[in-house]
Amino acid sequence: MSTHEDHRPNAGRARRTDVARLAGVSPATVSFVLNKTAGQTISDETRRRVLRAVDELGYRPNRAAQGLRQGRSATIGFVSHDSDFGVFAAAAIKGAHEASIRHGNLLLLVNTGGSNSQAAQLVGELLDRQTDALIFAAAGTRSVVVPESAEKVPTILVNCYVTGDALPSVLPDEARGGREATQALLDLGHRDIAYLTGTVSSWATKARLRGFREALSGAGLDPRDHTVLPGNYHADSGYELARTLLRRGPLPTAIMCGNDRMAFGALLALLEAGVRVPEDVSVMGYDDQFQLAAEIHPALSTVRLPYAAMGRMAAERLADGGPAVRPGRTLVHCPVVMRDSTAAPARPARG
Repeated sequence: MSTHEDHRPNAGRARRTDVARLAGVSPATVSFVLNKTAGQTISDETRRRVLRAVDELGYRPNRAAQGLRQGRSATIGFVSHDSDFGVFAAAAIKGAHEASIRHGNLLLLVNTGGSNSQAAQLVGELLDRQTDALIFAAAGTRSVVVPESAEKVPTILVNCYVTGDALPSVLPDEARGGREATQALLDLGHRDIAYLTGTVSSWATKARLRGFREALSGAGLDPRDHTVLPGNYHADSGYELARTLLRRGPLPTAIMCGNDRMAFGALLALLEAGVRVPEDVSVMGYDDQFQLAAEIHPALSTVRLPYAAMGRMAAERLADGGPAVRPGRTLVHCPVVMRDSTAAPARPARG
């Protein structure tokens, strides 16, 4: 065993000077390599020696001391402004976490329970811990009240926005999602499409309905000739609205639904009535809800809400710095996912 190895400190307790000694460089060079200091020219060979020494010694830099020197803590606060951590919040958190780790940041996660007073308190506590930036997220796209203290650091909103768009927000492109879902049905040959919408006052409902009508108009169809029934985004709503369609007479060849839960309810109503999906009627959902859309029978064609992509984008922009502080909305594509609940119509559309 070499003399170096005899006197090497125990893993986990090594100091920067130990790394420098093993790599044959100065402690300053070790700092330049580990901190990726701009303007410092370090050869690839020197960088490899330093990183090899770090690995051999199990060296872990003192993040608190680094933060004091650099004026940053390498942390991003993720504020979930909902009553609980749902499936979609988990996807946004996962995307933000992955991007943060790639940039050497950690995500600090809090939940407000949907309370504005709790949001103010938790944002204050994150700032007390020297959090460098904030992601403020909601599960249902809507206008929110963001604590004024959030303006002390770069802040990006995910799936929500503030009046006047004074803060940057990352939102799903719901109008395009509604348009492309409708276009997918049109491309299959459907010309008689009913839409069972979500809550009429919802920002998402309005945007998706706009996209639905744009696609119909683009195909030379009059949107006024297509049935639109308002629902509430719950399965019982989809069930009752599908029963309404059944009572009214000849069914359309395709049914668009406000979300996957409504589509599930509609499928139950159609099944009870002996209507086959997609042989008799195609059904399109929205959300691509985890452990629902792909696992029911028939597997549901739907539109995927890009929560993971939105969380990832927010964390990337905060890591990059400049663009994070610019107000305005960034829309993220919601791709159509075609599965077994949609097919070409087996009968001509009603006249």
